[in-house]
Order: sequence, then C-alpha cells, then structure tokens
Amino acid sequence: MSERRAPSSGPVRSSRPAGRGESRLPTGLSRLTGRHRWPLAVLWLLLLGVAGWQAAPLPGLLSGGGWYVPGSGSAVAAERLTDGFEGRGATSLTLVVKDTRHRAGDPAFDTRVREAAEAVLRDEGLRTTGAYGYTTLTGERARSAFLGEDGRTALVRVGSELDDGTARRLLPDIQDGLSRSYEPRGLQVSLVSQAALWGEVNHLSERGLLIAELITLPLILLVLLLLFRSVAAALAALLVGVTSVVFALAVLALVARRTELSVFVQNAATMLGLGVGVDYSLFMIMRFKSELRAGEGPVSRKDTERALARTLRTSGETVVASGFTIVAAMSTLFLVDLGVIQSMALGAVVVVAFSVLTSVLLLPVLLHLLGGRIEWGRLGRRTGDSGEAGGRWAAVTHAVMRRPALFLVVGVAALAALALPALRLETFTPDARVVPTDAAVRQGYDTIRDEFGVGGAAPLQVVVASRVPLQERPDADTDRLLRFHDAITALPGVVRTDSAVGTLRQAGRDRPFAVLDAKDRLPGDARATVDYFVSGDGRTALFEVVGDDTASSDAAQDLLVAVRAEAAGFVAGGAGWTVDVGGETAEGVDANKVIEDGLVPVIATMLAVIYLLLLFTFRSVFLPLKAIAMNLLSVGATYGVLVLIFQDGLGSALFGFDVDGHLTNFVPVLLVTLLFSLSTDYEVFLLSRVREDYVATGDDIGSVARGMSATMPLISGAAVLMVAVFAAFAFAGILPIQQLGLGMALAIALDATVIRLLIVPASMRLMSRVNWWMPGRRRVPAGGRAGPGALADSTGPVHPERTDSMQRTAPK
Repeated sequence: MSERRAPSSGPVRSSRPAGRGESRLPTGLSRLTGRHRWPLAVLWLLLLGVAGWQAAPLPGLLSGGGWYVPGSGSAVAAERLTDGFEGRGATSLTLVVKDTRHRAGDPAFDTRVREAAEAVLRDEGLRTTGAYGYTTLTGERARSAFLGEDGRTALVRVGSELDDGTARRLLPDIQDGLSRSYEPRGLQVSLVSQAALWGEVNHLSERGLLIAELITLPLILLVLLLLFRSVAAALAALLVGVTSVVFALAVLALVARRTELSVFVQNAATMLGLGVGVDYSLFMIMRFKSELRAGEGPVSRKDTERALARTLRTSGETVVASGFTIVAAMSTLFLVDLGVIQSMALGAVVVVAFSVLTSVLLLPVLLHLLGGRIEWGRLGRRTGDSGEAGGRWAAVTHAVMRRPALFLVVGVAALAALALPALRLETFTPDARVVPTDAAVRQGYDTIRDEFGVGGAAPLQVVVASRVPLQERPDADTDRLLRFHDAITALPGVVRTDSAVGTLRQAGRDRPFAVLDAKDRLPGDARATVDYFVSGDGRTALFEVVGDDTASSDAAQDLLVAVRAEAAGFVAGGAGWTVDVGGETAEGVDANKVIEDGLVPVIATMLAVIYLLLLFTFRSVFLPLKAIAMNLLSVGATYGVLVLIFQDGLGSALFGFDVDGHLTNFVPVLLVTLLFSLSTDYEVFLLSRVREDYVATGDDIGSVARGMSATMPLISGAAVLMVAVFAAFAFAGILPIQQLGLGMALAIALDATVIRLLIVPASMRLMSRVNWWMPGRRRVPAGGRAGPGALADSTGPVHPERTDSMQRTAPK
C-alpha cells in the first residue's frame, strides 16, 4: 500500500543507489529495519517494558553519598567513628525533640521527651545500638549540655547498625512516621544526620523529577508540534527520547545494585536524556521528511527505504559523530576522584549512548512503519514547503557578514561582560539548606543552629588515634594530647570543644587518661560521656570542635585550616599519633580540593579530545580552535550569570530560588563538560551542512549563508526544546539541580543566539578560506567534487541534487 506524497517545490531528486564512495551501512540498515520492522517494533516495546520494570527501583538504590574523597582526612575520620563507640554506629544520628507545650522543669516535658526517644530506640527498622544525651543522663549539669536555650528542645545522640546507604533509604519513612505520631501532640521530632538529610534529598529529588517530567513532556510535545506541524512526527520524536531515558535508567539501576551512585544521577540523566534524545530524533525525522518530499506521487516502501538510507547517511552519521563527541567529553569527568562526579558522568555517558542507539537503530523501525504517514495529524502548512524560514536566516547571516568585525566585537563583548562575575565564583558541598524549611530534617538542623549555636549542627570532628591504648601511654605523651586539645579549643572562632577530657580531668586530675583503666567505677553520667567520646579499646578519642558559623562559611573553613595545622604539629612531635579531621566542613573542603585539582586535567583532556574530533570531522585546523574559543566564552558567561543568581542573591529576589552564597561544587565542572559537548553538538550540525555546500560549490562565503539557512531553523527549534527541558528542572528540582538546569538552559540560549547568530557567521566571514585550511590538502574549486574532507553529514560524493534541495530541509 502507498500514500500520496506531498508536492515538491523543487526538482525531483535522483534515486540512484549509494555510490562507490558512500558507506553501504546506512543502506543495509535501512533495508534490514524495513524488512523486519514489525518484529523489531514488538521487540522494542518488550525491551521498553522490561527496562521500565528494571528502572522502577532506582530511586531507592541511589545514595546521598559520593562526597567523601577516598583516603582524605574527612573520609578516614568518618570511618573510624563507625565502630567501637557507645551511642554511635555505622550510622550516627541526632534526635531533636522540641516541645511546643511544655518547658524543662515541668515533669511533663521530661516524660514526653523520654517517650519520643524510647519510640525511636525501639523502632525495629532503625536497629539502634545505643543512645547518649538528655534522656540517658541524670545529672542536671550533664543534661544541660543537651537542653536548648529555649528550654523546650532536647537532644539525644543515637547510633544505628544501618549502613549509610540503607539509612538514607529508610530514614525518610521513619521520619514521616514520627512526624505523624507526634506533631498532633505538640512535639516536633526530627532525626538529624547526613544520612537523614540525603535521604530527604533523595525523596525530594524523586518528587522534583516527577514534577519536572509533568512539566517537560507537554512542553516538548508542544514545541515538536510547532516544529514538525504533524502529530505523528512529534509523538515519534518524544517516544525516542523517552525510550533513551528509560533504557539508561535501567542500566543505572543495575549498576546501583553493585556500587554507590549519587542521588543526583537520576535527575541529571533524565534531564540530559530528554534533551539530547529528542534533539537527535528531531534532526533525523526532519531530514527524513525532507527526503520523502523529493518527488511526486505516492510514497512506496522503496521510497521510504531510500529516504531512510539517505537520512542515516547524512543526519544519522552526524548524530553518531555528535554522540561520540559528547561521550568522549563527559568521560573526562572520570579523572575526578569523587563519587558524585563519577556517578553523574556515568549517567551522562549512558543516556547519550542510548540516545544515539535509539536514534539510529530504533527510530528507523518507527519511520519504516510510518512512511508517508509521518505527516499524519498535520497542523497548518507543511514544514519545508516554503523557503521563507530559511530565507530569513540567510538574510540575518548576510547582514552579519556585511559587518563581521562589528558584530564579532559586540558578541564577544556581551559574553565577556556576563562572564565578569564568574571571577568571584565560590563552591561548596550542599548542606541542609538544599531542602525546604518545612521538611522535618531541615527543621531539626535549624533548631540545633538556633538553640545550640550556629556551628552546633556540624562540628569539626577531630579523631585522634594511637597505636597503644591511651591509658598505657607515658604521661609525657598524654600531656601533649591534652595540650593539643586545649590548643584547638582556644582557636579563634571556637565556641567549645565537646569531648571526654573534662570528665577525665575531673576524675583523675594528675593522670586523666589513667582513669580509662577503671572507668567502670565512674559515675553513670561520666562513664556514658567517656564511652561516647573514647573507643572501647582506648585507642581512639574524639574531640568535637563547635565553631561560631555555618559549615560552608569562610569562617568555618578558616577554622578547619587552623585545626589541621595544629593537628599536623601535634603528629609531627612523634610518638605514633595519627589525627584525622572530619565533619561537614572538612568533607566539603576535601571534595572541593579534589574537584579543583581535577578541573585542569578534565578541561585540558576534554579540549584535546574535542579538537581532535572536530579536526577529523571538518578536516580543518582553525575551525576547532574557533569552536573551543566560542565555547569558553559561553561557559564563562553562564558561570557569571549563575554567580549573580545563586551566589549574590538575585535568584531569591527574582525567581524564589534558595540562595546559600555558593554554587554546588559539582555544578561548574559538570557544566563545562556538558556545555562544551552540547555546543559542539550544534557546531557539528551547522558546519556539517556548511561543509557539505562548500565541498559541492567551493563558495566559502555563500556556503555559510546557505548552511545557516538550512540548519538554523532546526538548531533554533532544538535549542528551544533543550531550554524547555532544562528550565523545567531548574524550577522543579532541588537546589543543585536548579543550578545545573538553569545553567544549561542559559548556555543553550546564549549558544543559539549570540554564538550562532553573531559570532559564528562573523568569525567565518573574517576567516574566509582559512576556515577550511588543512596542511597537505588541495583547495576545493568552485563546483568541484568532494575531497578527502567529506564529513559526518556528507560522507562520500556529494550529489548535485542534494545541494539543490538544501533550502527545503529547514522547517518554518
């Protein structure tokens, strides 16, 4: 059966088979998918169903971890505290109980706090190992350290056998149960810890992902309808994008069962997958529609097969080249030895790989099934029936190229001005402020900050380890340890140091650590304090240094530097001591350091990879350099705007974004790789068509205008798609995803406007024939044949009829 073909406004395209210089793979793939289209379609649906089932558990498998740098002081300190201390465990939490009806001194206050604490300790899911705090101590003085300034808030430290990943998965549900039970009774009960925080982040991330998808999918469909002007084409592109994401999430779920993956990987993979997957299918389908419009009369199965072969040979090979470039660029992130970065790099690589595979392997099956019905559900005039849209882009390009120096200066100056605030860029790990103020874990953090001091929620954890038990150390050694304790307590910005030293000094003034041999004879409160801060074997002691500012503040980071300097001096004195400084501030500083150390190798490797790929693709020495320079400008401008929005507070005033004075530390390094990848993606599509025209005509100026007119309607449409996807995540996600989504939306918008409209044509006009210079290659004469510089979008000899029809490939 055949359908009527849309009338063509141009000459009939020849139907000759692939020439000797052309790859036989596209033709073979087109025939294969056409011959077995129905079985392949059924297999596609079955695989999609299996992948969806496999991907469903992914949110529960992800971890809020990945911030510890292997072998760093913060990682070692955290590991040392997981075993051997009473009231601690594989996971340590702080139970925060605030009574809005009673105050300390009222018998009802103690009863209600104790009841809440016992309910937590009895919770079978939490598997507690012990507790230390307001409800376990008896003396008024000892308990006062766990009573807030308001007289309504009590703290209890709780240890749990749950490993970190399991705790992050279970704690949100445990917290919900506590909130439902005690809020009606006037008690705010919160479980506070890194595991609790990141469990809530996971929960919010999943919810934000659902909201973003509910916003994004209709937006994508609307934009596709405007671009394709047909329901069938829009649905086909959307199906390909969704398939890419589902397949990628299924693979990530398999990986997450065997290794730790960050909670952010699901949002990042979905966001990038929808953008890139739909983008690739957009280019493929638009080219397929253009190829089908080559002749008159009904569309036969052979016409569909031939159109698809040409589509695979042009846009298909460009999609492969583009996907390979993105995968290669994103793979450089594995040079950063930080789990959260490597998780997101894996997500990006997997989802882009599946976007390429679905576009060149599964989409052809769908196009064979649709054939001429790709125009079903037509809305208004058919795309490509007029050269009006392409003509407008050509006019803009010619206007820019008439004054190339002026427009180049204006474009570069605008981006440079936007990039200036990037000089003040500061990064840090996310803290409790990434979750809403009405979340129980956030309320717990805020309560500790308000009632026990700003630094009370995230003290520096100084872990001192000895080869022999402390009580067996010579007095000279333990005296040095006491002086070290007193030195860090006296540092500027320290509010207090919580440890067992005060208790031990009170029990044994002359030889405090000798008391550890007889700690069973200590009073109950004193023994509980010693067991909480000194390991059971006596070899490890913990000093918790409480500062006067938040964990991410400059003051807290300065205090960390001072404490580590004191620790280095203490260890240098010999006697077999080791000191590791952990806690939220240390974790953030260590993570920032490894990202900063890895940034130069990542960028250098990425630029080298992109340059070589573009050199191979375009057979030009200078075009890759121009592309890299433009991308650096675009990235700088994006950084600058993000600093204004999230660091300087502009986002809070204009958009309601949470602002904490920093960018999340993984955002800049992830943005630079993603933006270089996506900008290079558009560069490949645009310059491939310019090169195709140049190879056929030898007209280095006209080919730029014709290439722009043929591709810019499509590139601008693809950019609108990308911006819609990324902006939806920017307004629906949690803070780090907001920063990432908004950064990508801004960069794509700048790339599709300032870069593509002004800088590309202006720079290519100024470079003229230098654009295509390559040592040892002959200049292409006007009207000449394709030389060895044939590229991804025009492999093999260029057919004259292909150049004739370029204007008809652009949508209106």
